[in-house]
Amino acid sequence: MAKTAPEGLITALDIGSSKVSAMIAQKGDGGELIVLGTGQRESRGVKRGYIADMGATEAAVREAVEQAERVAGLNIEDVWVGFSAGGLISDVASVESDLGGHRVEQGDIDALLAAGRQSIDPQGRMVLHAQPALYTLDGLTGVKKPLGLHADRLGVHIHVVAADGSPVRNLDLCVRSAHLEVRSIIASPVATGLACLSDEERELGVALVEMGAGITNVSLFAGGMLVGLTSIPFGAADVTDDIASAFGTRRQQAERMKCFHGSANTSPRDNHDMIPVLPISAEDSSGEGACDAMQITKAQLIGVIRQRLEHVMGEIGRALKDLKFEGPVGRQVVLTGGGAELKGLADYAQAALGRSVRIGRPRGLTGLPDAHAGPAFATLAGLAFYAASDPIDLRAMAPQAQTVHRPGGFQLVRKLIQAARANY
Repeated sequence: MAKTAPEGLITALDIGSSKVSAMIAQKGDGGELIVLGTGQRESRGVKRGYIADMGATEAAVREAVEQAERVAGLNIEDVWVGFSAGGLISDVASVESDLGGHRVEQGDIDALLAAGRQSIDPQGRMVLHAQPALYTLDGLTGVKKPLGLHADRLGVHIHVVAADGSPVRNLDLCVRSAHLEVRSIIASPVATGLACLSDEERELGVALVEMGAGITNVSLFAGGMLVGLTSIPFGAADVTDDIASAFGTRRQQAERMKCFHGSANTSPRDNHDMIPVLPISAEDSSGEGACDAMQITKAQLIGVIRQRLEHVMGEIGRALKDLKFEGPVGRQVVLTGGGAELKGLADYAQAALGRSVRIGRPRGLTGLPDAHAGPAFATLAGLAFYAASDPIDLRAMAPQAQTVHRPGGFQLVRKLIQAARANY
């Protein structure tokens, strides 16, 4: 019989276009996160990150959470949910106040953060995050702990992530319909960055590319925070659909072909390795009737995969350029998400983007099953890390009158990158 959840338990819920996954974790005595249970179900009601079928998605959420509960032997009531659909925007606002040269006290910081609420301009969107990132003392950027220091002016950079309201409300309604309380809805790039980027990478500047099933999110981190992001409406499921269409087979078999035989790179042997393909017209669902399967070469399969990858990498390259990810700091790219599990993708992306590329996997979790230790589960792990960090949310603070400065987005991004590099 399942027990009631103890205090301090964290349940993360990632609702994607291909799968719904859940994780129950708890903080250990040393502050580490210990995974108690995980669950996963196929996602049937989500398209391009948006909920398209409320009933099907609700059922998948309920089943994934129930599976995690059975493994953990606990009943949970609330969840931290990831949001990865398009329409996400990231902005950085700046707030500054005069101190007159006295030492920074906690009341000064609290007043500054409360004033920061006025600088939030979601432009008609719903705010998901409004968090203090770095402080400034008399114009000096990159200060993490200003308490006790003298300054004439104290400022703070506020990181804001917002999204289109309707998809977020649909996600919230879907989870609550599964009889779960929503603790918070977190932007996927924010969570994923915590799971597979180091603190130093986030400080110096790094691009995170999340290749999901239906959408690819490209986000830029600098100065320890997410400073820009954009979404591309293509993902790993498009590769699967291309294979199914090119060889006249079902999506399920096309997915198996991609996973077991697919690659982003070619070799001379690919022209000789043969792969059986069962056509859609073969109605025998028992798996028999393989004699009706046609044969294709591995090179043909890889050719279809690379054609789609060429298009997606071109879009990623343009997104990085638009985000001003260039120069010496624009070298490191981390690929994650289910699409990053394709064989040879890191080498292919490195050549296509002209940048250093590595695959980002969740790390720092104790007891994480091997099946959930790949890049496809980076967002799920990141949600647990985010919840465990107990983040400050400026939306919960009362507003106060202060001077608000809002430098241009990309101008501030460049300043943050320069400040980060100056500190290392």
